[in-house]
Amino acid sequence: MDIHALREDYKKGELRRKDLQNDPFKQFETWFQQACNAELLEPNAMTITTVSESGQPYARTVLLKYFDQKGLVFFTNYESRKSKQIMANPKVSILFTWLPLQRQVHITGSAEKVSTAESWEYFTSRPRGSQLGAWTSQQSSIISSRQLLLIQFEEIKRKFQDGEIPLPDFWGGYRVVPDSFEFWQGCSNRLHDRFLYSQPADHGWEIHRLAP
Repeated sequence: MDIHALREDYKKGELRRKDLQNDPFKQFETWFQQACNAELLEPNAMTITTVSESGQPYARTVLLKYFDQKGLVFFTNYESRKSKQIMANPKVSILFTWLPLQRQVHITGSAEKVSTAESWEYFTSRPRGSQLGAWTSQQSSIISSRQLLLIQFEEIKRKFQDGEIPLPDFWGGYRVVPDSFEFWQGCSNRLHDRFLYSQPADHGWEIHRLAP
């Protein structure tokens, strides 16, 4: 397959310093809302990268469920590979890719568990099938077949057929507390606009333009 000629010139827009808000969370909210308004598929899909104890990076897509000035929150199985790697090294990287808008947002920071109350509040908002799925899947473990997974799902379904489904003690949220944001806007001739927000220890966010 010849893919070297796959190429597109980015002409959706430009990003200038005067266009940016001083607070990266507000800038992210603006772009996120624009991604939602554009009716992109899963605008809250984000690639999160963790690193194993041997130094091997692992990337996977998860869904952002809410964010505020404290950070960005997603939910997962606490016994999964990503969770074990976060427990060993909380430093993570997040990437939002909104290709129809020719935009990316790259965020670095540290992940920490949210409170049980936060996890419970979100868990109870999920569809019942998703709640049962959280109990069923031993995420990242090796399984012999999908049929076995479906059998386990039916067993869990029968177990909790009456009443409320409890929050699994092995399931919950992580909040990524950012230490940097990079906003990337595609431009013609590969002269893309990139702005990095970094936060020194003693004062607020600094904003620098980066070469494409």
